[in-house]
Amino acid sequence: MPETLSDRLVADVRADFPGIAGRPERAYLDSAATAQRPASVIDAEAAFARTEYAAVHRGSSMATGEATDAFETAREKVAAFVGAGDREVVWTENATDALNVVALGMADASAGLGGERFALGAGDEIVVTEAEHHANLIPWQRLARRTGATLRWVPVDDDGLWTTDDLRAVLSPRTRVVSFAHVSNVTGLIAPVADVVDAAHAVGALAVLDACQSAPHLSVDLASLGVDFAAFSAHKMAGPNGLGVLYGRSELLDELPPARTGGSTITTVTMDEAEFLPAPHRFEAGTQPVTQAVGLGAAVDYLSRLGMDAVHAREADLAAELVETVAAVPGVRLVGPAPGSARAALASFAVDGVHAHDVGQFLDDRGITVRTGHHCAQPLHRRLGVTATTRASAYVYTTSDEIRALGEALGEVRAFFGADR
Repeated sequence: MPETLSDRLVADVRADFPGIAGRPERAYLDSAATAQRPASVIDAEAAFARTEYAAVHRGSSMATGEATDAFETAREKVAAFVGAGDREVVWTENATDALNVVALGMADASAGLGGERFALGAGDEIVVTEAEHHANLIPWQRLARRTGATLRWVPVDDDGLWTTDDLRAVLSPRTRVVSFAHVSNVTGLIAPVADVVDAAHAVGALAVLDACQSAPHLSVDLASLGVDFAAFSAHKMAGPNGLGVLYGRSELLDELPPARTGGSTITTVTMDEAEFLPAPHRFEAGTQPVTQAVGLGAAVDYLSRLGMDAVHAREADLAAELVETVAAVPGVRLVGPAPGSARAALASFAVDGVHAHDVGQFLDDRGITVRTGHHCAQPLHRRLGVTATTRASAYVYTTSDEIRALGEALGEVRAFFGADR
């Protein structure tokens, strides 16, 4: 595997993605929202749907056995990709659902439905950061309201950044959960996960990781990081949408009450009660996203062939180019780590005198796809003093030429809207 992805290899990579190769006139700089899929993923899903599709874990037919084998093989691939055991990977609807599964399970534990170690009550505390995606904020808000616990947050500075020292100042002996993003989807900050986990565990709290922006871009070993739970989504890592992954240490998953109940989750059911399977199946009620799981398995195969160290090295170069390009444009405010600092390959920015939606439309008219809005992080934008930002984000198929095109177009925005007068 290459240590980095050279421009020549990136040209080969671009050819693997129909959504990129088929639209050479477009610079797709919105992979933090959703990544394009390589042909191998699309083909794997289609092949399974055509010739192997059947219900899984139900019945004893050959078709069911083959489909179940494909389904569980995909789980094994994903588990190995993130340094987890096979029983530590749960399929969910998406990463948002995965985080809700943990929060709702803790709510059930607090209501006396098992899993006493997860029970919360008045005086207990849940800690997040002010920079969190709504998916990693609202479930904890609701858990606090259901249980009487207190939600606390780590404040960010004027650039949207926070440190481990900031976190420690918020923790207390009553902290029961610390939930945070590995990589911010707005600022690109890469959190010091090991330090945060150590701080959380030192006060007896569970560490929950939003890995949506890290699993596709970094070499992630969840067991080595020491987190208790983690969530990420397939569609951000060159896989299908409609599928998320919940990671949990096996002993915790076996005790956490399942948030979704019904068929496929049980060992015994009477008219009065039910007993549940061990993880992961205790959390996978109903008909499963089999085709999507097969697609994610193919996406993991693809990324593994590239090598995640090579992916990260390439994206570190792109991150530097992206940040320097945006920061060099007059009248543009970059949020997040300054040029020269480590960050993910995404850049959110505000243009003086021009609304983010207008910036996005201007860029789109010039063939550059970006994301505009609050990026499901309203509290962070409120702290930054803006209603919305424009975000450009890179992935394995992004080129330096596309970033240069972004810079050139961005340099024309203020004059076009008369904001430079």
